[in-house]
Amino acid sequence: MAHCTKCGVMVADNSAFCPNCGQAQAGTAGATANPTSAQTGMSENVAGLLCYVLGWLTGIIFFLIDKRPFVRFHAAQSIVVFGGLHLIRIALGIMFGVGWFLGGAGDWTGFSMGLALISLIGLVSLVLWIVCMVKAYQGVRFEVPIAAPIAKSLAG
Repeated sequence: MAHCTKCGVMVADNSAFCPNCGQAQAGTAGATANPTSAQTGMSENVAGLLCYVLGWLTGIIFFLIDKRPFVRFHAAQSIVVFGGLHLIRIALGIMFGVGWFLGGAGDWTGFSMGLALISLIGLVSLVLWIVCMVKAYQGVRFEVPIAAPIAKSLAG
């Protein structure tokens, strides 16, 4: 069964409109999507969701094994967004942790500031992770503002 591109509800392959929101459904999209999903074993929206499950790691896996444009975009975006945030957290951890350990701040101020920044990046990562997974499962090509152009160039 196909999913509505607007609300994500499952619709029958031969339906002209979504039973939930009334969005017009492409009649030929369901017929062309089934051979592709039968070939890879899963539909595009599920593969798009799985690109984000373990962050950049599953992004790399799906980028290498799935050649569908929708899935490649979400895999590339997962690599760029969560790989970039992961590297930023590592850099901040090294900068504030080693600086505090070597006596750079003299007190807990630098360490506390670093911990607050790392925690804020962790919260942003969590929110982006949830939003990206939900949007991919709904079949929406959600673009994270800074990372989307890089992901588009990676995905081709």
